[in-house]
Amino acid sequence: MPMIRECIITTVSAHGRVHIAPLGLIEDGEGWIIAPFRPSATLDNLKAVPCAVANYTDDARVFAGCLTGRKDWPTVTAGDGFVVPRLAAALAHAELEVTRVTPDDQRPRFHCRVVKEAIHAPFRGMNRARAAVVEAAILTSRLHMLPPEKIDAEIAYLRIAIDKTAGPHEREAWGWLMEKIAAHRRAG
Repeated sequence: MPMIRECIITTVSAHGRVHIAPLGLIEDGEGWIIAPFRPSATLDNLKAVPCAVANYTDDARVFAGCLTGRKDWPTVTAGDGFVVPRLAAALAHAELEVTRVTPDDQRPRFHCRVVKEAIHAPFRGMNRARAAVVEAAILTSRLHMLPPEKIDAEIAYLRIAIDKTAGPHEREAWGWLMEKIAAHRRAG
């Protein structure tokens, strides 16, 4: 199995509208594969403008926010006229250009080469609560596919890291995700 790097992907539509989404990049030698599900704005944007930015951030709120309707995160120019902006909160980013597409009915694969990478701020270390928020965000993105018992068991385990190591940003992000899970259950 290839390594998957969780990050925030920014893409733009043919009209220049920015879309921000959490996504796991799949390692592909010196490049990365972006494999968005159908239907998605990321997929549509990559077809229209075959470039993306992989944003590496330690702000767990961006991951949770994107999955709970909070998608208005500040962006800035990536650099050197690259058409897709980067997150202002990115510690680092990689500018990606699609070189080929592997068709698939569910998840086409956009093979990308790294055009440029840049570092913007120091990485100050790992935090279990941030990792727990990212895992909970992934669970939240799959509420329609997973049985409630599995979600409950995973959330119970992840809550340990939140209770022991979370700061205010991680607690806020966790709260957003728990609200989304509760709303899903009320609707379901």
